[in-house]
Amino acid sequence: MGEEAELPPQIREQLMRLQQLQQTLQVVVTQKQQLEIELTETDKAISELKKIVDKTPVYKNVGNILIKSNRKSLLSELEEKNELLNTRVTVLGKQEERTKERIKEIQGKLQEKMGGKI
Repeated sequence: MGEEAELPPQIREQLMRLQQLQQTLQVVVTQKQQLEIELTETDKAISELKKIVDKTPVYKNVGNILIKSNRKSLLSELEEKNELLNTRVTVLGKQEERTKERIKEIQGKLQEKMGGKI
């Protein structure tokens, strides 16, 4: 803790920014992983729905209950959800890359200013 008090304000500010970016990166990666899991589950459901005939009864989960549904409309709903999830995963992937680049940039600046002590 004593070392932080000796650091110039500019370096302390950059260290705080670095910590914020690392936290942001962690949140983005976690969100992306959760969406990828949901995407995998949706892909599996679509695959299974495509294997069955229209007359086969299908149900969708709504809260704590299952509701009988139409295969075609459920398939359409899942494909739309799949498309949205893919878009969100792509956006989070880009955000993850930008955040990583920014972290590297700040780390480089800090290393320069501190003479490579980091």
